[in-house]
Formats: sequence, C-alpha cells, structure tokens
Amino acid sequence: MRIALLVPLLSIAMVGCAASSSDNEVQSSSVETGKKERIRFSDNPYPSTYKPYPSTATVITGATVYDGEGGRIDGGVVFLSGGKIVSVGGPDTAIPGDATVLDGTGKYITPGIIDVHSHLGNYPSPSVDAVSDGNEVTGPVTPDVWAEHGVWPQDPGFSRALANGGVTSLQILPGSANLFGGRSVTLKNVPARTTQAMKFPDAPYGLKMACGENPKRVYGSRRQKPGSRMGNLALNRQTWAKAVEYKRRWDKYADEGGSAPARNIGMDTLKAALEGKIKIHNHCYRADEMATVIDMAKEFGYTVSAFHHAVESYKIADLLRDNGICSAMWADWWGFKLEAYDGIPENAALVENAGACAIIHSDDEDQIQRLNQEAAKALADGRRMGLDISDATAIQWITYNAAKALGIEERTGSLKAGKMADVVLWNGNPLSVYSRPEKVWVDGALLYDANDPVRRPVSDFELGQPGEGDVK
Repeated sequence: MRIALLVPLLSIAMVGCAASSSDNEVQSSSVETGKKERIRFSDNPYPSTYKPYPSTATVITGATVYDGEGGRIDGGVVFLSGGKIVSVGGPDTAIPGDATVLDGTGKYITPGIIDVHSHLGNYPSPSVDAVSDGNEVTGPVTPDVWAEHGVWPQDPGFSRALANGGVTSLQILPGSANLFGGRSVTLKNVPARTTQAMKFPDAPYGLKMACGENPKRVYGSRRQKPGSRMGNLALNRQTWAKAVEYKRRWDKYADEGGSAPARNIGMDTLKAALEGKIKIHNHCYRADEMATVIDMAKEFGYTVSAFHHAVESYKIADLLRDNGICSAMWADWWGFKLEAYDGIPENAALVENAGACAIIHSDDEDQIQRLNQEAAKALADGRRMGLDISDATAIQWITYNAAKALGIEERTGSLKAGKMADVVLWNGNPLSVYSRPEKVWVDGALLYDANDPVRRPVSDFELGQPGEGDVK
C-alpha cells in the first residue's frame, strides 16, 4: 500500500507493518500422550503483527469530554503519551511542559469509535464479484473459514471510516448466508500492507452465526437443509452436539493420553467457543428466535456475546439483560424483509432503559462513516418517547459497549489512564449532523487531521493506474 498521506508517515508505514521479534513465539496446544508421542498445533497460526505508528506526547485542553462509559467533563484535559492515555481530568489537570498542547475550546473529545459489525475488506469497494469474499455459500456450516483470509487491506472504506467517522477499531465478520459463517477478526483501523498488520493484538476471535430468513432462504432454494426455521435449529443443535463430542475427545486425550483425536479445523473453532475463548456474534432479528438461541446456548454450554441487527430486542430486553447479552442494532432500519418488520426506532433506547447492553452498529460501508449520527438518531427517538438518556450514554453505544462485546474493553473503548490512546477530537458535538472528526489518534499516533490534507491514508486502488506519459 502506498500512503499518499503523509510524507512524514511514509516511513512509518513500514514500522506499522513490521513483525515483532516475538511474532514466531506462538501459543500452542501441546499434550503428552504417555511415552509414545507429543501432539502440538498452534492456537494462533496467524498472529497479529500490528505495531503502533510513532506518536508524540499531546495534551488537548478546554474540550467537552465524553469518556465512553457514561461520564462527561466540561472544559476537560486529555493527556496522551507513549501510545496510552495518561490522564483525563477537569480544567485544573496539570499539563506537562514537554507535550504538544492543542486548544479544544468549543470542541468535543470521545474515545475512538468502534464498529462491532462491519464487512470492510471482505466486501470492499468497488463492489464487484471479484472481491466479494464475505460468504462461503458452499454449505450452511462453515466454522472452518476465517474472515481475515478474505480481507483486502486496500479497501478505501477503511480510510473513509477513519476520517469521516472516527472509527479506530472494527470487527470484520463473515456474511449471514450460513448458520455457522466462520471466524471474525477485530482490526485496528490503520493503513497496512497485510491484514495481520491490522489485527488488534490479542483480541478474542469471534464466531459469526445466523438464524432466521437468510440460511433457510439460501439453502432452502437449493432443496437442501435448512429449508425452514425448524431446520435451522436442528442443524445448529446437531453441529453443537458434534462440537461437544469433539471437545470431550480432546479433553480425554489431555487427561489420559493415548491416540490423538483427528483434527478438524472447523471443530477447533467450535471447541474454542465452548471454552469461552471465542466470542459468539449471532445475526438474529426476531425476539422469539433470540430467546430460542439463548436456550440452545444453555443446552450446549456456550454464551452469546451479542445479537446483531436484533430489531426486536426491545421485546425481550429484560431477558437479554439477565443473560448478559449485548444487542448490536441499527438506529432505524426496518421493514426490508419480513423478519425486520417489527423494528422500531426506539429499540436501542428501550434496551438501554431496561439496563441491557445497547450498541449501534453499521453493517454498511457508508453508515460506518456516521455511527455518531446513528447514535444521535436512536437517542432522539428514545427521548421523544420520554426516556431520560444522556448524550454521554449514547456515546457509550458506539465505544465502550462495542468494546465489551468484542472482549477488548480493558484496553480500549473509553478514556481512562493506561488504555490505548484511541481518541477523536470533534469540531463540534458528535451527536450533531454538522460535526465531523477534526483529528483522530490510534494508539496515540495522529493518523487523520482535517487541517492537514496529506495526513490521510490513500490506498493503491484510490491512486489508480499510471496513464500514458506519466512517470514510470
């Protein structure tokens, strides 16, 4: 990737993509089998090679700060150094003398925006079949495929999400044609030559599942199972039963030795999900189906991290709260198919009001550029029905709650000392349609500045092909 950004960042791109000296020190599963043999295979064969871009100590003063966890500070001071958030406080916070100081008066600061549901890179621009790699529609059960193996890092959608939407991290999911769509991957939104150089270090993998219309339509039209919602659940249960048995055989092998079980790549993913090492993200619209999936999870001993799209979450918000499941929702998409017909614009606000985990997501290369506006719409709809929800809470829907669903909330998603310095300075209230990111930092590195036109990643695809007479 050429970075037309930043002559100053051109050399940084190489740093950002370079592998660390510990990249080959892969965590492995190893089991002694008596005196006969030792079986070893990697739990992480495609490790992150992400390295933060260089950063400088920076202090932003005088801004309104939304900390991502429901807090607000007026006239706040945010100090970034060494790629981390050092301090967040009020007007009296001490300012170090050796830092770059930016005046944020009249502006707003939030954590970097996190999209829990994206297909950037797997369905990149241009939208043509040659680069459409989100669904493995050769069978309804494909936990063996990994979204990262189809991600195109040159997708211009990444830089647009950074510059227009302040998105600093995002989860790339397989599509929803299959009951078991495969593994997802969480990325840092930085320019890089490889997907591994974008991978959020040590973020848990996700497993994309889908219920409802999509699997039964795709495979029912081929006269194969599943062709109904009954078939959806039956094949789900059958697959989880196999995964439980696969895990039992490996657990027995670990305890007793003997002959190693036959390895199955897809079952490795499901085994890890049963062990709680992989987060389950379930595409599901209807309340009754979400409730059934919760029961199925209890039957086989796994947990759902988030239901995605979840247009009927408001009907079972108490059930979602009691089971600790997030709802990743649109602000107001509804009615484009029958299972979306009962979607209401107050959905997110009602989930929040019930004490459950609400998230606003995109599922779209354009909407990812305005998740702040989508959160604002959902907030306004809730207030119109009389729900008292703060601006700071709405920001939580696109920052901390998304990080929580991805299992990375201890490192990003809110402005707290010691966390990654993923920060957005907005030129106005981020819940206003008139506001845009002015500056975006990822791990303390300034990767976008609206006042510096060259400080924006531009991929080879955007730069185009040299024409006749151009320098070769």
